[in-house]
Amino acid sequence: MSASTESGVVDAVGKELFIGGKWVAAESGKTFPVVDPATGKELCQVADASPADGLAALDAAVAAQSDFAKMAPRERGEILRRAYELLMKRQEELALLMTLEMGKPLAESKGEIAYAAEFFRWFAEEAVRIDGGFATAPNGVGRFLITKQPVGPTLLITPWNFPMAMGTRKIGPAIAAGCTSVIKPAAQTPLSMLALAGILAEAGLPEGVLNVITTSDSGGVMEPLIRDGRARKLSFTGSTGVGRKLLEQCADKILRTSMELGGNAPFLVFDDADMDAAIDGAMQAKMRNIGEACTAANRFYVQRGVVEEFSRRLTERMQALPMGRGTEKDVVVGPLIDDKAVDKVTELVKDATDRGARVLTGGAGVDGPGHFYQATVLTDVPQDARLTHEEIFGPVAPITPFDTEEEAVAKANDTEFGLVSYVFTSDLKRALRVSEALEAGMIGLNQGIVSNPAAPFGGIKASGLGREGGTVGIEEFLETKYIAVAL
Repeated sequence: MSASTESGVVDAVGKELFIGGKWVAAESGKTFPVVDPATGKELCQVADASPADGLAALDAAVAAQSDFAKMAPRERGEILRRAYELLMKRQEELALLMTLEMGKPLAESKGEIAYAAEFFRWFAEEAVRIDGGFATAPNGVGRFLITKQPVGPTLLITPWNFPMAMGTRKIGPAIAAGCTSVIKPAAQTPLSMLALAGILAEAGLPEGVLNVITTSDSGGVMEPLIRDGRARKLSFTGSTGVGRKLLEQCADKILRTSMELGGNAPFLVFDDADMDAAIDGAMQAKMRNIGEACTAANRFYVQRGVVEEFSRRLTERMQALPMGRGTEKDVVVGPLIDDKAVDKVTELVKDATDRGARVLTGGAGVDGPGHFYQATVLTDVPQDARLTHEEIFGPVAPITPFDTEEEAVAKANDTEFGLVSYVFTSDLKRALRVSEALEAGMIGLNQGIVSNPAAPFGGIKASGLGREGGTVGIEEFLETKYIAVAL
């Protein structure tokens, strides 16, 4: 990949705030850098919004809300459909942009653009399927009329690990429902969202419906918007710790909330599992996005009769993964997002080995430029190790043996999180028993990927509130109104 191609892709994206349909500089004139995590070099500078800029974006969203809510559902759907087509048309350059700012291999970035686009295609179709109801009152003298209306201006906050898809997963249903929004992407990866804003404007989205604010001070900019009272919903994807703080802030004005928070996914392999499928599923569930995913398999519980074979085969697969800059051909293991991420993974692996875990491969960071950590497999990981309770967010697979089904379920559920669990078994009765017993919002049954725009995505316990995607995703942006009719 030539330097001129990379700079051309970066240069093509707006670097200012997108407010009221226009690109505007931050009020203070300040900017902050976007850095390539594979090299540590600066890609560009983007506008650094202040609280005043955030309020200006909310002003624009509030001003546009009434007219946008009245727009025909079919017209809103057509905007999303055109945006879907533009995303797919520009998949190559958008994928390169994502790889440069986030680090994931180019092939994965291309996959994310397609995945992100699917949310727009799905919600383009959902926009015309917003329904209500009509019923006769039990006493027969009245009627119940049920309607659905947009919740109003929304605040959207997205993470750095899926910088395009986490945006379309929120923006898609908001537009389909008739809600305006202010979105704040992560400071590490603002370029994908800025590119998406340009695409939606090109697709015909009215001015003020989507407003993008980039900032190095997320809390300072977003808290005043939450406490302002004019926004009526917050949708957040990120850590559980930040989610708790945001919920406290939302309580002040009783904002409706959707929270997709942390995960600690168990990956259960029973001795009757198809071992080829289990290894393939493990590689998908662990190494998608370099392990930097809330759905990543965080703990591998393998029945004792097959734990040796599973560990050996997984180690062979992990050892064979090429590491490097995501723009290089055939690279599978790209950099982690920053030094803090590498330090966290290093601490967790050291804690596990100090408690008796054995390293089968990897187990260390990589010297030189960029934020790399080796693909790692640990075995004999004790239940009290930190990485069995904390999200790893890196390419580390900790393996712990188990003996009985009851033991596996108990260990899997021994966490405050409940986003996704994976189960590999050839026994149908066991598959259903275990799937029902696991405390998670999603189950990957004999497969390592669960995310799909047409399915409800979300967790229980400390993994969040509400669902995104599927037929229920648009409901998060709608209010139900009941009209009593006397006859």
